[in-house]
Formats: sequence, C-alpha cells, structure tokens
Amino acid sequence: MSELPGIVITGASGRMGQMLVKTVLASGKARLVGCVERAGNPWVGLDVGQAMGGAALGVTVTDDPLEAFAKAQAVIDFTAPAATAEFAALAAQARAVHVIGTTGLEAEHHARIDAAARHAVVVQAGNMGLGINLLVGLTRKVAQALDADWDVEVIEAHHRMKVDAPSGTALMLGQAAAEGRGVSLQEARVSGRDGITGARERGTIGFSAIRGGDIVGEHDVLFAGDGERIILRHVATDRGIFARGALRAALWGQGQKPGRYDMMDVLGL
Repeated sequence: MSELPGIVITGASGRMGQMLVKTVLASGKARLVGCVERAGNPWVGLDVGQAMGGAALGVTVTDDPLEAFAKAQAVIDFTAPAATAEFAALAAQARAVHVIGTTGLEAEHHARIDAAARHAVVVQAGNMGLGINLLVGLTRKVAQALDADWDVEVIEAHHRMKVDAPSGTALMLGQAAAEGRGVSLQEARVSGRDGITGARERGTIGFSAIRGGDIVGEHDVLFAGDGERIILRHVATDRGIFARGALRAALWGQGQKPGRYDMMDVLGL
C-alpha cells in the first residue's frame, strides 16, 4: 500500500491554520509533514502540537517554506496574497499540489499563480465548501435564465477580523452571475453605495459586505424583479467545512496534470 500523501500547512498559527492541522491529523487520508509561519512568529521552532496546547506531534514549525515543501506532496495555504504568490513558486519548484484558499488576490498575484501552474497542480477557490460551490452553479443557472431587468445583489457577512471585502466567495458568486449573463464582472460590478448614488444602473451586479462578531460566513444572492424576488442563500456555521474541502482538493490533485483548477473541478461540478 502506498504511503499517504504528506501535507504542509502554511500560516499554521492562525485560526484556519490550526483547523487545517486538526483536519489533516483526523482524516486518516494524509500525513502532516510540515507547518510554516512567517519569520518572527512565536510558533517558529516549536512543535506544532505543543504550540496548539496539546501533545507533541513531531512536526516543528519553520519559517523556511522551501525546506518544508520539499518533503510534501501538497501544500494547503490560507494566508495572505503576497505570501501565497511566493508560496506558489516554491510549491511548483517542489512539484507539490498547491491548494489556495487565500482571498483578496489581485491581478499580479494571479499572474504569479498562473506561472506556477505551468509546472504544478494549483487548486484555487474563494471558498472550499461543497455547499457554496453548489450555490455558485445555481447562481450561474438562474442568471442565465433571467434578463437584465432582474437586479443582482450579492450580500455577504463575516467575522470582525476579516480584512478583505467583498469576500472571495462573494466574488465567486458575482462572477457566476456575470458568466450566466455573458457579461464582464469587472464592468458590471458595483461595490458598496454611499451618499447620492442615483438610480441603479440596469445590468449591474452589486456587492454589500457586513463585518461583525464571529460570523463564519453567510452569502445571499438576490435576484430582484418587479413584484418578485429570488434569494439563494448559504450559511456556514463551522470553519471545518473549508478545511475538509481543502484537504479533499489536496488529495484530488495527486496525479493530476499541471494546471490551474478550482473546487468545481474537484467536486466534478
């Protein structure tokens, strides 16, 4: 029987990083072979199990990603855009599957990820959950069925610590609506409104962001017509769904050809 694939978790000290560590350990489908943190983080040099307040796991947190990636078949990365762009090149150098859940990526980051995907498997999605990816598919189909007389708004809510808006998931949903209508999201997008904005322009796709408390993630796609509304909704109550989806992506990526994929590919949707 072949050895289970080795996984490295970046940003291990964060909430998502710790969830990913626990998910890999509990899965029985993969091995935790490395944890990475930025230089100066107090976890660097510690056993990750002890840093998390438990028993030693035999995995020391390092600030040398290339050394860690060299031992891995996959890297799961929910960090920050600049770090993710760096990790993409290093993961490709190690020929490790790079699973990216980082949000807030800009064109420059995507360009570097695309370059890495020429040499290795990259799975990147604004949301790794099964339910939200089903919602993406539904949003595309509903938008395709309705004309521009139906106004589209994406409303999302997250915890107070989230640093980017709109969320990566909201942008996935907006992109799905734009694809369904055959338009460019960049041209149709309206993010937030304040003051005297004038009447809503026909065919635009609006975004609103709510931040507060410990909200894991809530997303509504509103199609508003004259006399009726359609609301598609997904509510996440457990951050573990993202970790489980990311691990599923890391396992799916084993043996795939180099290239850039998303969760729709992983889930066969």
